Amino acid sequence: MAELLKSDQGAVRILTLNRPEKRNALNDELIEALKNALREADADESVNCVVLRGAGKDFCSGADLSALQKIAEASYEENLEDARNLAELFSLIRNCRVPVIAAVHGRALAGGCGLATGCDIVLATETARFGYPEVKIGFVPAIVMAILRRNLGEKLSFELVTQGFEFTAVQAKELGLVNRLFPEEGFEEAVLEYASVYSKISASAVRLSKSLLYRMDAMNFEDALTAGSQTNAEARMTEDCQKGIERFLAK
Repeated sequence: MAELLKSDQGAVRILTLNRPEKRNALNDELIEALKNALREADADESVNCVVLRGAGKDFCSGADLSALQKIAEASYEENLEDARNLAELFSLIRNCRVPVIAAVHGRALAGGCGLATGCDIVLATETARFGYPEVKIGFVPAIVMAILRRNLGEKLSFELVTQGFEFTAVQAKELGLVNRLFPEEGFEEAVLEYASVYSKISASAVRLSKSLLYRMDAMNFEDALTAGSQTNAEARMTEDCQKGIERFLAK
């Protein structure tokens, strides 16, 4: 059985974590499959959006038992290589030219919560639950902190990663970790309807916006204005913008 399922709904590429009996826990094979699928989606010009979801009752429960056993027995160098492998997944999500949306139902815990946090947009059912409980076993949600700190700032991030408690989808929405909440019934349809918006707007404008937004992370104000000016000019030269202006002027 494939650990990752791929399907298309129009221009929306759907990636489904397919280990429901393991609550879609992450292992080396699933992480590698996710990385390859993201590379494929990034290279496929017919794809305007990626949706990441889980099969069964949960989105993702984090690392599976075999992965934890591997961590316990590995050397520092082996663990560092393993961590870099996971970090590459987060980098691929951020650098993918199209939006990557996490569709969270059930539980998104530990590495699963990190995976959702790493996506550009998080949609969740009203009954979903989140948490970074790694501290409870002496572990650290270290890689996701690069994103969590940017999303929430220091104090909220510190609380979540050092206390390790679970929190509800409503609380996640209030914190700013979830963009939209939907009822559990009809969730898949609601996610596809949300994602389909990216098929109706300029793909080049979305790509440029995503790239610029994340590149601004390390810039001071003046450098950010300069980068914004360059992207503004680049957008004006695209076919989408030229046609959009033409349609607007013809009204």
